[in-house]
Amino acid sequence: MQTVSSAPLRRLLFVLNPISGDIDKARLATAISAYCAARGRVAAFFATTGDQDLARLRTHLAACPPDAVFAAGGDGTVSLVAEAVEGTAVPLGILPLGSGNGLAKDLGIPLDPQEALHLVWQHRVRSLDTLRVGGKFATHLADMGFNALVVSKFDEGKVRGPAAYVRIATQEYAAYEPATYYIETDRETWQGPAFMLTMANANTFGSNVVINPGSPLDDGQFEICLITPFPNSAAPALLYRLYTSGFDASEYTRRLHCHRARITVSGAARVLAQLDGEPCYLPTPVEVEIRPRSLRVLVPAATAETTE
Repeated sequence: MQTVSSAPLRRLLFVLNPISGDIDKARLATAISAYCAARGRVAAFFATTGDQDLARLRTHLAACPPDAVFAAGGDGTVSLVAEAVEGTAVPLGILPLGSGNGLAKDLGIPLDPQEALHLVWQHRVRSLDTLRVGGKFATHLADMGFNALVVSKFDEGKVRGPAAYVRIATQEYAAYEPATYYIETDRETWQGPAFMLTMANANTFGSNVVINPGSPLDDGQFEICLITPFPNSAAPALLYRLYTSGFDASEYTRRLHCHRARITVSGAARVLAQLDGEPCYLPTPVEVEIRPRSLRVLVPAATAETTE
C-alpha cells in the first residue's frame, strides 16, 4: 500500500446525487458548507442530473479546478467522480450515501457521512489502480453472470436497500442458466460454465460479500473471480464462505490473477455486465485491462500505511 501526505485542501467540490440515500441534500449541503467554513475551507457543489453528467463534470473541473472532489452519493456517483479525476492530481473524496458503498468499505472510510466528512480535515492520499472493462471505466468491481442480472433487475425497480436485492436474487436463482466463458489472460486460460464471473480491483461488494479477499487495490493487477455452477445443497456453505473471506476454500470457486484479459461468452454477441453497480451491455469479446495507480483517493489517516 502506498500513501502520501497531502497539502491542506482549501477549495473543495462536492458532487451530490439528489436521489441517493435518505438524507435531505439541502440540509447536507448546509452542514458541509458550515463544516468546511469552520476549518478555513470553501465548499462548492455540483448536482448530478443523469444527463451527460461526466461531460458536464469534466467541463466544470476544467473551468474551476478544486483541490479535491468529494462524491456524495452511492457507488454510481463515486464511479462517476473517479472517472472524471482519473489520471489527474486531483484526489477523490467519498461521502457514502448509497445502499452498498463498496469502495468506501474497502478503504475503511466511515459509512456515517458526518464522520466521513472528517476527510476534509484529516486524511492521507492513496493511489489506486483502475480498470477498463470493454472500454468502460471501473474502479471497484465489475461482473457478468448472476450478480449482473440481479443488479440490472434491482436498477429497474423503485425499491432500494439490501432487502430488495435479496428478494430479486431469490426470485431469479431457480431459473438462472449459467453461460459458458472462454477467458484468455496474460498468464493463463480458462474455459467453462460460470454462475458468475467478477473482474475485481477490490475485495468486497456493497452487500458485504468478500469476492476477492486479501487483494490490494494498488498492486498493479486484478483478479477474475469465478463461481462455477453448484448444486443447491452446496449453496449454504458457499454463501457462508463468501461472507467470511473464505472464497478460495470452496471447490466451486477459482481466481485468475492477471494484468489484462479477453473474455468471450459462448454464443453471445453481447453480455450483460455491471460496472461499479451500474448495469450495461458489452459487445464480446470483452477486453479488460488494469491502469496502475491512476486514481488518487482520500483515506482516513488512521487506516493508512506508508510504504517508503
